Amino acid sequence: MSSPSLTVPLATNSFAESSNLKVILASLVFSEKKIKAELDDSIKSVQLIFKKDDVTLIEANAIGKYLAGSCLTVSKAIAFEETVLNKALTTPTTNESILEVPEFFTEAALTAEQIIVFASLYTLKVNSSTWFKNFNELAEVKDAIKAAAAFTQKAPIPLPVRDGAIKVNTENIELRKHTGAILPKDGERNILVTSALPYVNNVPHLGNIVGSVLSADIYARYSKNRNYNTLFVCGTDEYGTATETKALEENCTPYELCSKYHKIHKEVYDWFQIGFDYFGRTTTEKQTEIAQDIFMKLYDNGYLEEQSMTQLYCDVHNGFLADRFVEGTCPKCGYEDARGDQCDGCGVLLNPLELINPRCKLDNATPVQKDTNHIFLSLDKLEKEVAAWNEKSFNEGKWSKNGKSITDNWLKEGLHPRCITRDLKWGTPVPLKKFADKVLYVWFDACIGYISITANYTENWEKWWKDPENVDLYQFMGKDNVPFHTVVFPATQIGTREKWTQLHHLSTTEYLQYEGGKFSKSRNIGVFGNNAKETGISPSVWRYYLASSRPETSDTAFSWQDFVNKNNGELLANLGNFVNRVIKFVNAKYNGVAPEFNPNAINYSNLNEDINKLLVNYNTAMESVSLRYGLEVSMQFSARGNQFLQDNKIDNTLFSEQPEKCAAVVGVALNLIYLVSTVISPFMPETTTGICEQLNVPERSIPDQFDLPIAAGHNINKAQYLFSRIDPKKIEEWRSKFGGKKN
Repeated sequence: MSSPSLTVPLATNSFAESSNLKVILASLVFSEKKIKAELDDSIKSVQLIFKKDDVTLIEANAIGKYLAGSCLTVSKAIAFEETVLNKALTTPTTNESILEVPEFFTEAALTAEQIIVFASLYTLKVNSSTWFKNFNELAEVKDAIKAAAAFTQKAPIPLPVRDGAIKVNTENIELRKHTGAILPKDGERNILVTSALPYVNNVPHLGNIVGSVLSADIYARYSKNRNYNTLFVCGTDEYGTATETKALEENCTPYELCSKYHKIHKEVYDWFQIGFDYFGRTTTEKQTEIAQDIFMKLYDNGYLEEQSMTQLYCDVHNGFLADRFVEGTCPKCGYEDARGDQCDGCGVLLNPLELINPRCKLDNATPVQKDTNHIFLSLDKLEKEVAAWNEKSFNEGKWSKNGKSITDNWLKEGLHPRCITRDLKWGTPVPLKKFADKVLYVWFDACIGYISITANYTENWEKWWKDPENVDLYQFMGKDNVPFHTVVFPATQIGTREKWTQLHHLSTTEYLQYEGGKFSKSRNIGVFGNNAKETGISPSVWRYYLASSRPETSDTAFSWQDFVNKNNGELLANLGNFVNRVIKFVNAKYNGVAPEFNPNAINYSNLNEDINKLLVNYNTAMESVSLRYGLEVSMQFSARGNQFLQDNKIDNTLFSEQPEKCAAVVGVALNLIYLVSTVISPFMPETTTGICEQLNVPERSIPDQFDLPIAAGHNINKAQYLFSRIDPKKIEEWRSKFGGKKN
């Protein structure tokens, strides 16, 4: 038999490079059938021609098997190579997880199977396993790689030198760093952000989190990333009957109970990466001092009055019942589990005496009516001033519509004196001798908590709370908290006749339901703060889902199916794919170094125009606190980035045949990823950190226009997956665990 002749194609794409390497390596290894490779411009497929036997093979894997004298069965390794890897060699990957290569081999051996798999992995430059490294060090393999390189159409593009250089123009991108307490600054935009103080005797569920602390955190992070001078405070609301009763149930003092739950709340918010500048509590000396001072100024100014009122009293446990510890049927809508202060069925605020068939929540006894004297805030005397302030604040601060409508309903009905004391021991003492056995009503006291928490953060708290000309107050809460922040608290501030920083923007949400129903701790229905961590899903995914489902104009519902779909179809396939694809390409083709690039080598003006339009939409949405739309726009940046890569067909062919264009695509894409890292930072700070670590850049401020701060010669780090695919089988597992509806 005469020696066969081998014809191989020009290495014009990664598939051809892989084919060359397979055949040449096989011919070198299996020496008894060694062949001579010849370059032929006219042939575009691999052909092995045996002149005597007239044998023709046109597929590289078949040639490798023939030279090895082996008829390989289709093993898992060969099947993976011939489907997933071959597809990646001929087309750009569309899913960042496509090249997650399983471990097929433990020891390096010169077999046809290992040769075939190695050649594709080597061309793709995606494997770092011990087997791959050992196989790559074999002498025959090194010789074959050199021989295969001779068949490239053009000389290899020299890799940039990786010298650890960080070349980022930080002139206009650096975030402000604070030392010491954050205080207002003259001539700057000063923003004070608060979220409704969570009540301390329970664990917050997802609806509580998105309605207040997460929404406030997103806006505060945006504000800080725009380099506005911003302070974000919150804390636990700890006084009131609910705490007293819970302490009795747990056989501890109210303060011990509050300390326990304050720690639980803080741990939950820390895990969700809520970036408070200070997270305090209302059971402090500052709270007593400031609340009593405000009370006495109202008293001295004639805005407090004494009234005898009838309350419900429980003869079973011998105590007056706080509003929330009376339940019954709502007189407005007939809802049977209305509370004494509010009906969850229709949302109307109630007096416990209005309830039909009232019952004591503690022991289910029927309460009786008794008279007792209390202090009332004279809202009627302050009504005109409150209404005028409301109109001005709404117009200037652009409140959420539901906040305005709820407030208007109160004002239309007319304001009446409202009781601000309670027959309790656990609370801020009333600073009047006659009422020494009473405490301030928690809802009068709680809003003052924003002030006292700030005072515990800095002794210069008045610079934030008594400078309305220079400070804008942004407050975040669920709709059930609105009247206390838009009527009672503003009236309190006005009645002191002092100059207070008052509400500028009110951001309120409707309710987040759970799988078509309500969250219920007692019935084990719904995901509560500590449960989210138990799923093993990162805080970034939870924050993204909750923000995308934020009930801004109507109730929304948490759904496990939707949760998984958003992770797999949006975070992984859109954002994660864009970042991972570019970082891997730069590592593989440019030695992890940003190349010299001229953005005009591509159609940069169109991309630049599109990105700048997105930036305008994004900043407009975030400035107006349309957080859900802001998140939607933020994801359009990476979607446009994926389109940019697709339009320019970034792959091995572009790299080898159009190096100038390829470098421009890569340089612009790296900078677009940097921009993506900052527009998503309010929503997913951990993801931003991960992107910046891969880019080897500092976290940056949010710009008004797209720019190119990452310069040629900048060294990036290795690619890391930002998100992982969630197996859809987890949906039913989580529904079963957390009480969701079955399909």
